[in-house]
Amino acid sequence: MSIPLVVGAGGVVPPPAARPAAHVIRDDEEAIAIARDVAARIAEGAVERDRRDLFPSAELDLYSASGLWGVTVPRAYGGADVSYVTVGHVIRLISAADSSIGQLTQNHLATVAVIRSTGTEEQKADLFAEILAGRRFGNAFSETGTRTVSDLKTRFVRDGRDVVVNGVKHYASGALAADLVQIVALDEEGRSWLAIADRAAPGLTVINDWASFGQRGTGSGKVLIENVRVSERRVVAAWKAYLPENPTTDSAISQFIQSAIDAGLAEAAIAETENFVRTRTRAWVDSGAERARDDPYTIHALGGLHVRLSAARALLDVAGRAIDVALDEPTPDSVAAAQIAVAESKILTTEIAIESTNRLFELGGAASTDRSLGLDRLWRNARTHTLHDPVRWKYAIVGDYYLNGRRPPLHPWS
Repeated sequence: MSIPLVVGAGGVVPPPAARPAAHVIRDDEEAIAIARDVAARIAEGAVERDRRDLFPSAELDLYSASGLWGVTVPRAYGGADVSYVTVGHVIRLISAADSSIGQLTQNHLATVAVIRSTGTEEQKADLFAEILAGRRFGNAFSETGTRTVSDLKTRFVRDGRDVVVNGVKHYASGALAADLVQIVALDEEGRSWLAIADRAAPGLTVINDWASFGQRGTGSGKVLIENVRVSERRVVAAWKAYLPENPTTDSAISQFIQSAIDAGLAEAAIAETENFVRTRTRAWVDSGAERARDDPYTIHALGGLHVRLSAARALLDVAGRAIDVALDEPTPDSVAAAQIAVAESKILTTEIAIESTNRLFELGGAASTDRSLGLDRLWRNARTHTLHDPVRWKYAIVGDYYLNGRRPPLHPWS
């Protein structure tokens, strides 16, 4: 996609061109160093991309070529298998630079987790090699017009050594620039599977119709699936990840990455607020201060933001460690503990993302609303991304866990 793609312009988007193999990261330290470098480079054009509704094609290529999309591949298959504490730092750094690009990693890394937990040995060897080479997964999961997000109409039927999939997907983050599209489809028994199709597969059509006011760069449009054939070798039994007697960390991992995105958004908003107050905001007439940065109410407000951001980041690390523990020894109790830690993290990262992006304009003043600055993108992105799943339900499962000893439900939103 060398020609700039305007998100939401309509039409069918062709598959991405072939790319050189990705770098293979070897350890946590290298992952963090590369994430800092990539974040600095993709941050440069974030305002302009948002203003012009441009899909971040070049930036996405840079990001996936860096090797960061393969860092959770197990060592037995050639990956670095970094800790989830490190994954949280990587996603937070990237999302502070451009939260749309951070979100494009989410479904990819969640798919890596499903392959790790429920894939066959043949599937792991095949798909992990693709991932380490730099191939990107894109999402075809959510649907509209159903009672809840978990009610799916997309089905597949078996035909020889293939399955044939039919359905329509919306909010397909990552599918636009994916090499492989993981289609969540149900079998005859209503169990969910990942049918991993080539992006260029006949019958698989990606429509550029993303119309949200935030996270524009995700290009999360529609995917039409019309008699798409997928080899049974690439149909992964996702349903096995959510068995109460043998649970996995897949749901915790999916939510953990979402939490890290919001932490990154909050960091960006607070940094922009401080910069604006130092350089542009005028002191309030009744403050007696010469500079806005000496206004005691502004100082107090920014102090509060930093306290809540520090708490959110600390809980993100706690959640990452809980996932690492449950990955090593997955039991109903360890998985539930990881889910609860992630829920606590997501509550705080959601709240600080929304608060900090609102406070940016309150503390910056009217001048901060100048459209040429592009600061509104942070509020739009935070408000949009935090709608992924309601934190009011996170409070409920946390309270129920501690008060009544009930484990959280096992599904991708918990």
